[in-house]
Amino acid sequence: MKALVLAEKPSVAREIARVLNCNVKNKGYLEGPKYVVTWALGHLVTLAEPEDYDQKYKQWRLEDLPMVPEQMKLKVIRQTSHQFNMVQNLMKRQDIGEMVIATDAGREGELVARWIMKLVNWKKPFKRLWISSQTDAAIREGFAKLKPGAEYNNLYDAAVCRAEADWLIGLNVTRALTCKFNAQLTAGRVQTPTLAMIVQREEEIKKFVPVDYWTIRADFGDYFADWRGKDGNRIFDYAKAEELLAKLKGHPGKITELRREGKSEPAPLAYDLTELQRDANRRLGFSAQKTLNVLQNLYERHKLVSYPRTDSRYISADIVPTLPARLKGMAVGPYAEPAGKLLQKPLATTKRFVDDSKVSDHHAIIPTEQPVKLAELSAEEKSLHDLIVRRFLAVLYPPYRYEQLTLVTTVNGESFYSRGKVVKDLGWRAVSRNLAEREDGKEEALPEQTLTSLSKGEERQVKGLKANKAKTKPPARYNEATLLSAMENPGKFIEDEELRETIKERGHTSCGGMSPINGAGLGTPATRADIIEKILYNNYIERNGKELVPTSKGFQLINIVAPELRSPGLTAKWEQSLTNIARGKGSRAAFIKGIRENTVELVQSVTTDTSVYKADNISKTKCPACGKYMLLVKGKRGKMLVCQDRNCGHRQPEKEGNFGFASSKRASQVNQKLIAQYSDQGSIGNSLGDLLKAAMNKEDGDK
Repeated sequence: MKALVLAEKPSVAREIARVLNCNVKNKGYLEGPKYVVTWALGHLVTLAEPEDYDQKYKQWRLEDLPMVPEQMKLKVIRQTSHQFNMVQNLMKRQDIGEMVIATDAGREGELVARWIMKLVNWKKPFKRLWISSQTDAAIREGFAKLKPGAEYNNLYDAAVCRAEADWLIGLNVTRALTCKFNAQLTAGRVQTPTLAMIVQREEEIKKFVPVDYWTIRADFGDYFADWRGKDGNRIFDYAKAEELLAKLKGHPGKITELRREGKSEPAPLAYDLTELQRDANRRLGFSAQKTLNVLQNLYERHKLVSYPRTDSRYISADIVPTLPARLKGMAVGPYAEPAGKLLQKPLATTKRFVDDSKVSDHHAIIPTEQPVKLAELSAEEKSLHDLIVRRFLAVLYPPYRYEQLTLVTTVNGESFYSRGKVVKDLGWRAVSRNLAEREDGKEEALPEQTLTSLSKGEERQVKGLKANKAKTKPPARYNEATLLSAMENPGKFIEDEELRETIKERGHTSCGGMSPINGAGLGTPATRADIIEKILYNNYIERNGKELVPTSKGFQLINIVAPELRSPGLTAKWEQSLTNIARGKGSRAAFIKGIRENTVELVQSVTTDTSVYKADNISKTKCPACGKYMLLVKGKRGKMLVCQDRNCGHRQPEKEGNFGFASSKRASQVNQKLIAQYSDQGSIGNSLGDLLKAAMNKEDGDK
């Protein structure tokens, strides 16, 4: 008897097949003496569409809502049905005795496989491959340590709950909003509170009234110092600033305090996905989605990094023995010298990097043992790989040590502060690229300068005094880096104090075991990039350089949608429940029962709403299909004209050119062909297929 191995993508399946000596190629699978390796194309099975339950749902009508089926059904995704049929036939082969789930080791990967198994009615034994890298060694070790599939039943239950909840909430509220206001409006339990945070920030900026203030700086010749009073260094009344200058004028300074403190600064923690996306946005200008795409290539194609979709910034103790091999694999080019230094003596690891209690599904993103061939990487892959390698090296290097000098110079009873630094050991900063990095919100910090040959009690001549005028600044607009941070830690946006504290606590503890969920945040590390792209695609926000700015449509949606959906609290409650279900401490049935009740309430809130929605981006161009004036929206390829009547759906470029289609119907036909054509072309083609499907199903909310 043979074992059937189900991978998530063709590219991964081919690598597994090569390691397992499955060299006989067939359409849709590879076969060897002990294993048959096949693949999904992302999801092959999905939840049934509303019209699959009742044909009346083909038409979007407010009176038909809410849609709450007694039992949720599954269906084969038509565009990839050929591959589903192939997998189904393999599952029914008489010589297949068991199955190995080798889809991505996470919640959604579990769902990919289990839904296929459910629709095929798989009854034979099955096991789970759970690995954190795609190297040959990792694959061999994973197959040597296959785990019983039943150990992941709770993970599957959590995945089903997430999917069904997004269907019920997302589709119902989206249809309710669209029908009620006759506009293409979407809502979901992750994208809507994310949008609400951006809108709230924009409202704070609009309401902000700048206030003048003054700071005073003294020049003592070979160093300068900034005045600080008991309430800080800002003076909001110029008369007081003038009064202070008059008090200081003509008086000498005296060094009344000179503190020398030895400081030790440990390296930043290793990357999880969200931190890497933040860093890549700040340093490389990558969007969150672009970072994930490039990272996936480094993981799957080049096998240079560990599993990308992780929420941990630590490694487990069993990874420590592999660290020297990882250093040897990456010791090329600019990394040869720093890696070589580490390999000269035993590696010193601490709980700052090695902590089993803080590793859930997967450890931090670190290099694999695979030898690096820099010439084979694209410029973008090199840049992202560089961030990961340097962060990995930094964590293994000693702390950055320096002596900090804080100087207080007193002039006629007023204190002026200076700060300097003498580096003792660069430590990890010698291999890091963030030497000049400052944390957000540190503008009040004293500037660093060189302070030498100074002693306490020394008198100093005041060579200059100046009051510098400035204005208070509004809070900064979100960019993708800061938005990812807000999505990861949304506690301050939750009004319920008990829930806020619970989320805060969960954000600093491990989920443990097989939990796939970052219980503290909006979405998961794997889904946040997609959420941002959905909000952009639906024209709720726009990119203005690096800033994310809400549109009128975004503002109006937040004012229309139910308060419950605007708050991260809803998702926080969900993720708490999903985490408990994944741990075996929660009830799947009870969770879905609550979601169904919540769906009814949310639809009712839309139905009784008396708000008015008005598109303010109406163009002077009439729709060639129905004659109504079209809306001007920003698309990925420039500005588009979209019919304001959702039943028409006509779209065209603002200026007709060589792209775009004459109607949404024609676009849909072409897209269907593209999906079918590219879905079997490996990971890149599958990503294109997923992108097209996502665009065609934009009304599905967060589904």
